[in-house]
Amino acid sequence: MQIDLTGRAAIVTGGSKGIGFAVATRFAASGADVAIIARGREALDQAVRTIGGTAKKRVTGIVADVGIAADIRRAYDEAMNALGKIDIVVNNAGTSRTAAFEEVTDEIWHQDFDEKLFAAIRLTRLAWPQMKERRWGRVINVLNIGAKAPRPKSAPTSVTRAAGMALTKVLAAEGAPHNVLVNALLVGLIEADQHVRRAQRTGIALEDYYKASSKEVPLGRMGRAEEFANIACFLASDAASYITGTAINVDGGRSPVV
Repeated sequence: MQIDLTGRAAIVTGGSKGIGFAVATRFAASGADVAIIARGREALDQAVRTIGGTAKKRVTGIVADVGIAADIRRAYDEAMNALGKIDIVVNNAGTSRTAAFEEVTDEIWHQDFDEKLFAAIRLTRLAWPQMKERRWGRVINVLNIGAKAPRPKSAPTSVTRAAGMALTKVLAAEGAPHNVLVNALLVGLIEADQHVRRAQRTGIALEDYYKASSKEVPLGRMGRAEEFANIACFLASDAASYITGTAINVDGGRSPVV
């Protein structure tokens, strides 16, 4: 299916690496103007250069920490100045934090909710009025399969992501009368920097790490960020005009629930 996002403007958090980078790249190649947000300037600048190589329209990078409310406001204003509007919001920022419940401090809980749930709330709330006014908008919340089926020792991430799924459903119902569609994509095991770092910490070769992890996946392999980006691009397009309030597993069948 050929997806055309010409005339649309998107903002993607956590857009300098991994899934966010792949989504931004796919959007830009499909004709959208794209603003990516990330904390690190060097990685952000490199991402903008790389995406710009295949982009059809404008690509801009914005340094911000989405866990800080003032940074979200500034990043949104910069994106508006650069692109003129925001049609598509992809709330992707946040790494996986997991530990036994007793080990998760108040500070960690607060950080996780700020970086994931409140970042999505704040950015979406800023873009929401213009989407309603134009009667066209898309919000995609990137969660993980733990939002539906949390495992032991998966806090705080599984709890934060479950809240993100509830937020998705609330927003979908409120946005529907205005043609603002809101969906969630739930990550399983996707090749990304956090897995590279985890393999390094455990002293396991990356290829062996991926092979061992893939045993939990019915398809028998880790997913690629580009595969995730393909469904995000579909949901951001007019082709997905009757899909809202869903939480779609992008996990090769790994989740125990649909």
